[in-house]
Amino acid sequence: MTLNQLRYVVALSEENSINDAAKKLFVSQPALTAALKTLEEEVGFDIFLRTKSGISLTVKGIEFLGYAKSVLEQYNILESKFIDGKNTKRSFSVSMQHYTFAVQAFVAVIKQYGMDEYEFEIHETKTHEVIDNVKNQRSELGVIYENEFNKSVLTRILGEANLQFTPLFDCGIYAYMSKSNPLSKKKKVTLKDLEKYPCLAFVQGDQNSFYFAEEVLSTHEYKRIVKASDRATLLNLMVGINGYTLCSGIICEELNGLDYCAVKLDTDQTMTIGYISRKNTVLSELAEKYISELSKYKIQVMD
Repeated sequence: MTLNQLRYVVALSEENSINDAAKKLFVSQPALTAALKTLEEEVGFDIFLRTKSGISLTVKGIEFLGYAKSVLEQYNILESKFIDGKNTKRSFSVSMQHYTFAVQAFVAVIKQYGMDEYEFEIHETKTHEVIDNVKNQRSELGVIYENEFNKSVLTRILGEANLQFTPLFDCGIYAYMSKSNPLSKKKKVTLKDLEKYPCLAFVQGDQNSFYFAEEVLSTHEYKRIVKASDRATLLNLMVGINGYTLCSGIICEELNGLDYCAVKLDTDQTMTIGYISRKNTVLSELAEKYISELSKYKIQVMD
């Protein structure tokens, strides 16, 4: 396997055409086809599917592409720094379920390192996309939760993707709502108390499994439920229809403002916040710093 072969795979994935990729790479079409065939024979699987309309990545090809891009990125950094004498920006990407505190930790890292030497990317998205992004190296880390209900399923899914879950801290379950909600003044609420208000949940798309739900107690029979695709809409619904969502209870007023609160749910169940990463991979300096920033929220949970 050579760097040129990896460059060929990246170009082919971008062009979806052997002819167009050959022109972009300034190589002949037969030479590109031969190089791809040799690489596929070496790795033992098809990286691309060939059709009359062009080529497309296979499932294993998508995973291979993520590793290829990572290798080329690291090589470009080495080449620029030690051969060309240039300073190439390093990149750091994180994917997460819809957690304001995870965004705030990301902001803290950006403020500490600045954007002159680093490029940052953040994906606040569906659970299965968080897993896919880390698996395919679009993100170095993914922030999710696990509990007794979803732990066995997530462990199997992560294991199949060669990923691991590292716990950071445990927390109780809270009803997050607008301060205009009549229940906001209570110190503790029950599911019975919440029945008259709509439960708000994040859409999980085609992977709409209870095990992928971002909200704990996902199998509970809610009388009223509204699903949204983004956090801003969820916050608007909290105000507009007195909705609530079940969460960790970590408050981030710097980003969400002062109009929301978290009320403890009367249950003994807990959730564990943690991060997923690729197995047997050394984390970057920025990833370690991000984890350190996330870990600070353990203090808020304990308080």
